[in-house]
Amino acid sequence: MRVVVADDSTLLREGVVRLLEEAGMEVVAQAGDGEELLRKVRAHKPDVAVVDVRMPPTHTDEGLRAAEAIRAEHGTGIGILVLSQYVETTFAMKVVGDGAGGTGYLLKDRVDDLDELSDAVRRVARGGSVIDPEVVAQLVGRRRAHVPLDDLTEREREVLGLMAEGRSNQAICDRLFLAPKTVEAHIANIFSKLELQPTPDDHRRVLAVLTLLRS
Repeated sequence: MRVVVADDSTLLREGVVRLLEEAGMEVVAQAGDGEELLRKVRAHKPDVAVVDVRMPPTHTDEGLRAAEAIRAEHGTGIGILVLSQYVETTFAMKVVGDGAGGTGYLLKDRVDDLDELSDAVRRVARGGSVIDPEVVAQLVGRRRAHVPLDDLTEREREVLGLMAEGRSNQAICDRLFLAPKTVEAHIANIFSKLELQPTPDDHRRVLAVLTLLRS
């Protein structure tokens, strides 16, 4: 797997590079700002771009805007994993908001965990969506007016939360100590309660996560 890493902090960037290389991935280029990232992506056509949200010159959302430009230019051909120092649900929504998959939003606190980081990169490369567990926890626990999510049982909320983190059915089974058929039944109930009907053009797992984000 070929990866481009963008972060204006040399120390953090080198740390991410080292971890990805330890996981058997090839880091084909590094960038310190959004413009350099776009140039490196065009030159190397990586499988995934790992991007810091805040980069020069204003350190606001340059990385996010660069990620959006990559998606506009390359479609889902390049996965995008955005890293953030803080839980910012608005940014998380922008990252996965198109529903196309191949995107992720991860807190930098996870970066020093080789398994967590490499798993997120691989999920994004396969077209999945990954949202940091802390973001999911804030979204699930937020007080709000009645929405379709309110119709979910506590267990279904747990399953949806793990789906939002990008977990597979088997991973959900392992985490909640449930049988595969039980997890499949919970997911079917989630789709039904959120009125997500199967269509050839939509990924219902991603749409369920977007419902969580928009609630």
